[in-house]
Amino acid sequence: MKKELNRKSKVRYLKYVLFLLISVVLLSFESRAQKKIYIVTDLEGISGIYRWKQVKPKDTPIYKQSCEFFMADLSAVIKGLKDGGASEIVVLDGHGPQAVLPELMEAGVRYITGTPRPKPLFGLDASFDGIVQVGAHAMRGTSDGVLHHTQSSSGRFRLWYNGVETGEIGMVALMGGYFKVPVIMVSGDAAACREANKFLGNDVTTVVVKEGIAEESAVLYSFDETQRALYEGAKKAMANISNCEIYSIDMPFDARIELTKPDEKHKRIWIKTGTYPSALHAYDIVSEKSKKR
Repeated sequence: MKKELNRKSKVRYLKYVLFLLISVVLLSFESRAQKKIYIVTDLEGISGIYRWKQVKPKDTPIYKQSCEFFMADLSAVIKGLKDGGASEIVVLDGHGPQAVLPELMEAGVRYITGTPRPKPLFGLDASFDGIVQVGAHAMRGTSDGVLHHTQSSSGRFRLWYNGVETGEIGMVALMGGYFKVPVIMVSGDAAACREANKFLGNDVTTVVVKEGIAEESAVLYSFDETQRALYEGAKKAMANISNCEIYSIDMPFDARIELTKPDEKHKRIWIKTGTYPSALHAYDIVSEKSKKR
């Protein structure tokens, strides 16, 4: 009888251990499955880019080369996201003149390109698990930011939300916050990554692909190094999604945009202000910037 009880106890124990193992495997699979990522891209924060003529005007040999640099960085990130568990990836071509080269697109990824579009972050909604910003740059006035600007590279715009000066990294994060989607990774120069940590905390994965000296000078890294770092950073970001915070500010929010003269430091030409009901309107004051107040 005692042997029979011991045998039954062992069977029950083995069943319990098997149940736990199956549960762990299923939970692990579930955590990796169906991760939907939205990538917002720009060109100024891409590996090897440090001069304005590399990012505008379009349809020049040097611009085409920049787009090739861009597609290489983007592909490294996409491969890292996929290997980290991303099941669906949507890329938004966020640089004004557009940078996506169709012949270099990764299979199984959807690319949104061309203008105009109905809204700035077209296609972003609450179904996404995370946002990745590839090729980001620092806000206007960042002394060591490569090609630093806010929204318009030709204008001298500066932007504030609730009195806090904010650049494009924060704008994307704020819009993501409306849909409860966190920014999980930012790549760009050291200044852009520093800005990302300031607004989004230390749980966001940042990948530095160059170091700014001034607006059009930088310490560059080899493409092998940056693409390896981008791939590893993307994998890390996927594993850390649950720790990334959703960015938000008090609502309704006050926005302020200024235009300054390019040849006179911080001399204002005009100012526009407005109050908006939710983060869904984060870009409204930018679209209205041509209306002087």
